[in-house]
Amino acid sequence: MTSDNRKIDNLMQQAQGFERRILAAHRLDRLVLYTEFSRTLAQLRVAGGRVPSRMLRLEQMLGEEAAEEMFDNMPV
Repeated sequence: MTSDNRKIDNLMQQAQGFERRILAAHRLDRLVLYTEFSRTLAQLRVAGGRVPSRMLRLEQMLGEEAAEEMFDNMPV
């Protein structure tokens, strides 16, 4: 196994760990994990790894939740 493959495998394991934690967490806790999850997926892409579609959907959902949370807390 090459160094690049090991790096991709490690990043995928990290992403899977974040995915499990996010799916088990409450909404605000998910938003805290979102940044690290998204960063890990970005690193996986840069390393040449393929991000599973389920993770892409989760990242998109979390991004939408984060945007909603930001607007929910804006003073009127």
